[in-house]
Amino acid sequence: MPNPSEHKRTVRRAFTKQADAYATNASVTDPERIARLVEATGADTSDRVLEVATGPGHVAFSFGDHCAEVVGLDLTKAPLEIAQEKKRENETENVAFIRGDAEAIPCPANSFDVVVCRLALHHVEHPDYVVQEMARVCRPNGTLAVGDLVVSEHSDRAEYHNTFERLRDPSHVRALSISELIHVFTEQGIEIDHLQTDTVVQNVKNWLSNAQTPEPRATETREMIRKDAEEDVSGTQPFWHDDELYFRQLNAIVAGHLLE
Repeated sequence: MPNPSEHKRTVRRAFTKQADAYATNASVTDPERIARLVEATGADTSDRVLEVATGPGHVAFSFGDHCAEVVGLDLTKAPLEIAQEKKRENETENVAFIRGDAEAIPCPANSFDVVVCRLALHHVEHPDYVVQEMARVCRPNGTLAVGDLVVSEHSDRAEYHNTFERLRDPSHVRALSISELIHVFTEQGIEIDHLQTDTVVQNVKNWLSNAQTPEPRATETREMIRKDAEEDVSGTQPFWHDDELYFRQLNAIVAGHLLE
């Protein structure tokens, strides 16, 4: 595994700064989207669950409503404090939060029945290391699931999308295409049982505000998305509505079981 990187420090800075806005972001908190991830795993009442990159814990708490025990892991202190406060307020007993690195999960092998990660792989330098660690801590025949934004299968279009995502938020490394995400899973001996996609429509002004993107990076980001609206260079299909600029993020859930 790699040593702690400058990028991980960038992630900590970004999610410390964004912690409150991220915890209330509609696309993050949407209970229907979270429920789709829970349903994709087929988790039941006896399962022990790990959520990697839990952030403020929305997914972990949702699994806690269905499962015996849930652990939420995150690299950054600030969102974990939000999760811990919610745990205290709700007197939740079967959900715990720990700080740790997704590339070196501080848990023994074969510890969990279900291991999930939502909206985080695009923030890591080595998504294959993360999925490898997820597989390590999952029991044989257990379930693994990732929900994340995905980019075009065409590399030039994918790079255009990833470029304006990075301009908006330097903690963004690279969203994968669906085929790349499937490849990462199968390389770790995971048999894919479930694949679904949906679309999140982002208001560009709010999206930039949530990340607290400074000028002139915000200006450059807007210009890239405006060009995309005119020339269709990323597949995000930007459009104008009531003088506001929007674009579409494709999201995918991939889930499967770990072969014995």
